[in-house]
Formats: sequence, structure tokens, C-alpha cells
Amino acid sequence: MSSKPKKAFPLRLDPELYGAIERWAADEFRSVNAHMEYLLRDALRRAGRLKGRPERPDEPDRPEETDE
Repeated sequence: MSSKPKKAFPLRLDPELYGAIERWAADEFRSVNAHMEYLLRDALRRAGRLKGRPERPDEPDRPEETDE
């Protein structure tokens, strides 16, 4: 990770969406801000849009289901 200062900006979210992100962040032991950054970074990486970090073709988007 870089030690560059982070860009701060206001973000308006639907309260239901924020609540879902808040619960998910708590489940992952992250702050809401850190979890949102993680989700955005992951989405950009998967889409091949994160500069310097191409999508890894060996990583599936979702775990494969088995018939066990």
C-alpha cells in the first residue's frame, strides 16, 4: 500500500445499504471506511482497472460449487 494522503469526499448512501455495509464490515473486523475501500479496490482489481494490478485469471470470482 502507498503512504500517499487519501482523498476525502462526502458520500450519500441509502440507509439500508449503509447498514448492510456496516454489518459486513463488523463481521470482517474492519471499519466501514476500510471495508468500503476494500470492496472498491477488489472490484477494480477484478475488472482489470486498478493501475499496476491486473486481474489475476487464476482467482475465480466465486467459489465453485461441488456436489458433495
